[in-house]
Amino acid sequence: MRKWSVAEAKQHLSEVLRSAAKEPQRILSRSRPVAVVVATEAYERFEAWQATQRARTLAEAFEELRSLAASADYVLPLPERVNRRNAFAGARR
Repeated sequence: MRKWSVAEAKQHLSEVLRSAAKEPQRILSRSRPVAVVVATEAYERFEAWQATQRARTLAEAFEELRSLAASADYVLPLPERVNRRNAFAGARR
C-alpha cells in the first residue's frame, strides 16, 4: 500500500485515483493516517460485509420471534389483566 502525504495526494490526485484501482492508497497528515482511497468495488464489498455485521435491533429480534411462532402455530397465552394498587394514584403536588 503506497503512502501519500496530503500535499502529495493533492498534487497527484489523478495518480492516486489510478493507483487506488489496483491497491488501496493511504493518505497521511503529519505522518498519521487520515484516509485510505480504495477502488469503488472494494468499498462496495466492504459496505455489504458491514451490513451483515450490524447488530440487529430489538424490533428485528421480536419480528423474527413472531415469525417463528407463527410458522409453528404457537400462540402465546396472555394472563387475564389485573389492576394493581398504585401508590402514586392519589398523590398531589
